[in-house]
Amino acid sequence: MKMNFSFKYVFIIAAIFASGNIFAQSTRSHVNKGVNLYDKGKYIDSEVEFKKGLEKSPDNFQANFNLGDSYYKEGKYEDALKAYSSALTKTKNNELKAQTYHNIGNSLLKDKKIKESVGAYADALKLNPNDEATKYNLSYALNLLKNQNQQNKNNKNNKNDKNKQNKNNKDQNKQNQNDKNKQNKDKNQNNQDQKNNQQNQNDQKKQQQQNQPQPQQNKISKEQAQAIFNALNNDEKNLQKQLRRMKSQPTKVEKDW
Repeated sequence: MKMNFSFKYVFIIAAIFASGNIFAQSTRSHVNKGVNLYDKGKYIDSEVEFKKGLEKSPDNFQANFNLGDSYYKEGKYEDALKAYSSALTKTKNNELKAQTYHNIGNSLLKDKKIKESVGAYADALKLNPNDEATKYNLSYALNLLKNQNQQNKNNKNNKNDKNKQNKNNKDQNKQNQNDKNKQNKDKNQNNQDQKNNQQNQNDQKKQQQQNQPQPQQNKISKEQAQAIFNALNNDEKNLQKQLRRMKSQPTKVEKDW
């Protein structure tokens, strides 16, 4: 949908000028110059002229209204709203007020304040129910507001889904970490058990070795040693005695024939 922006400041000025000399000459000159510059697309220069007119006549509706138009064209929507709001207080004419509310709605819409723009268009239609341009813009703003609400709802749902997913991921990561910690603990316990079993086996083996009978050295008493010595000594004496006997006997020579 294409918005239908309506600025009727030239018509407004001409109509009032025709009804009487309301402006001071200097104010009229600046406002007229501002209108001509605006029509040429020189919005910054037109802003300057409208401000000069307001310096002479701060309560002038046309200068305030047209200044709002210049700000709007420059993209200064906050400044435009201030100028239009000031213009509303400078007239009691419902048609002029309706046109001002219409342009307030346009500025709010451009400033992404859709809900507020709907209210401004509604105020304009209260004062001028037959304004087709305002009806069109109100319908456009309502459609945008509906889409915005739906988008906000979708974003909220997506955010909730994302938060839920993040929570699930966090819980899963926590569970995985717990499982990992448990596995490490079990692994460490198994290693310790194996180490303990090996130590027990080593201790048992050592104990078994200690329990096996060990070869003992032959030990004899002093009396036994003396007896053995005496026996050996007697045997030696007997042996010597036999040898002496053998030497004292004559040797028998056998004949060799």
